[in-house]
Amino acid sequence: MSRPAYRPNSLQLLPLLAFTLMLLLQAQPSRADDYSDVSKLIRAGQYAGALVQIDAALQTRPRDPQMRFFKGFIERETGQAELALATFTGLTEDYPELPEPYNNLAVIYALQNQLDKARAALEAALRINPQYATAHENLGDVYAKLAGQSYARALQLDAGNATLAPKIALLNEALLAKPAPAAAAPRVGAVAPSGATGAKLP
Repeated sequence: MSRPAYRPNSLQLLPLLAFTLMLLLQAQPSRADDYSDVSKLIRAGQYAGALVQIDAALQTRPRDPQMRFFKGFIERETGQAELALATFTGLTEDYPELPEPYNNLAVIYALQNQLDKARAALEAALRINPQYATAHENLGDVYAKLAGQSYARALQLDAGNATLAPKIALLNEALLAKPAPAAAAPRVGAVAPSGATGAKLP
């Protein structure tokens, strides 16, 4: 008798967000232009050109959260997951009031199938901003994947359990019904810590 297999879904890459309205309002016009220019380059897939501008900006503003966020996005998109993890982790340490870096950490962890770490990162984001709807959705997706793993393990241990197959099938159907993941480029915009939207797990 063939066993229904849990098929983990790849996680939806979350669109990157700019940080706070206060940062943008206080920024010099040239800095806002820098953010806009880098964002346009990233949207066009011109990562090398964007990195030149990002690195130049970070030479004079090494703590700039927006530029560091852009850098983490490019690192992730170009397959440098460990560098992206370091970049987003650094942001959580330097700007612990911002939930978005935790959200993006969760994406990377989930893509690596480190679901417990993904869950912890999303829970941290929600402690900062309990109204962060995307983090709630992402956490639900992580819980669904964890449930799928538990059901599959239970089926291995008790192949005769007739209640497991329908649960696995239903869970697979729900996960497969999610839209195909699309990598969204970062956008320069205002995200207030008290009411941010964010990147989604697929």
